[in-house]
Amino acid sequence: MVRGRHRTGKRLAALLMAATLLGQSAAEACTRFVYLGANGQVVTARSMDWKSDVATNLWIMPRGVERSGEAGPNSIRWTAKYGSVIASGYDISTTDGLNEAGLSANLLWLVESEYPAFDGRSKPGLTIAAWAQYALDNFATVAEAVEALRQEPFTIVTDAVPGETRLATLHLSLSDATGDSAIVEYIGGKQVIHHDRKYQVMTNSPIFEEQLALAAYWEQIGGTVMLPGTNRASDRFARASFYVNAIPKFDDPNRAVASVFSVIRNVSVPFGLNTPEEPNISSTRWRTVADHGRKLYFFESALTPNTFWVDLKKIDFAKAAGTRKLELGPDQDHTYAGDATERFVPAKPFDFLGLKS
Repeated sequence: MVRGRHRTGKRLAALLMAATLLGQSAAEACTRFVYLGANGQVVTARSMDWKSDVATNLWIMPRGVERSGEAGPNSIRWTAKYGSVIASGYDISTTDGLNEAGLSANLLWLVESEYPAFDGRSKPGLTIAAWAQYALDNFATVAEAVEALRQEPFTIVTDAVPGETRLATLHLSLSDATGDSAIVEYIGGKQVIHHDRKYQVMTNSPIFEEQLALAAYWEQIGGTVMLPGTNRASDRFARASFYVNAIPKFDDPNRAVASVFSVIRNVSVPFGLNTPEEPNISSTRWRTVADHGRKLYFFESALTPNTFWVDLKKIDFAKAAGTRKLELGPDQDHTYAGDATERFVPAKPFDFLGLKS
């Protein structure tokens, strides 16, 4: 038994070292966690960490709209069953959002991602830019999404990050109003789905299976004894895992949201941070908090002093109501406060980045 614990300790130590090295190489770093509160309250928070302005705006995406996977002639096609409020990336992709059924979707960077080859003939393709939108359009719950995704109805088709030559390598998290969670990754060209209510936290490298091992290591130490404090993905995972279950389960839902915000701020990267020995660490650009039950989608920019929200219950998601946009400005520096639902204006839908037909 002693030898077994020794081997486990050595394995975890090696894993921690590997995570540290991977954390140093990852150019984009985000954090996502799900808070399971009192009276069934479920809140999902995420930070968007990026080395430059990701040109984010908020969009109201109506139901009933026909979409294409934007992967050429053999693209998956669907009609949106649910309306959603989303945060765009460069106005060519959906990076984050909440739909009217209470399903949340978040895209985070994962450098280890390797997607299946797309031949354009057999299985239809789906641009990675619309991966999160596909989930928000089609599913009300995590269980429903997982059941459909396990059938692998499409092949993910990635593309270059705007303004760069490297391909986008992402993994997808889903959470819903019941507190259920799923993490979807592509490792070695194969889809891997981790589905369980206990999968509350996701960051970047290493792959999620190894993140769970890291979480087990820090659980043995105990968060009140010591927590890692750097900006690396493995350290942020450890802090978020401890704090998301250490903060109080307030009966007041507003207090609960405030507490969740305090945790996502704790795992954020200071704006403008420039560490010469770690040039690829990215600043937190913005944060979102989704209150699944109350259908509130909160947004907070690193460059403004205010937090504002969108109330999905007040939105007409009918196709006839059209697509609407809330312009956030360069670096998301436009200042909004309180309920911004009525500040959206009609706008032409953006085109998801994909392959040319």
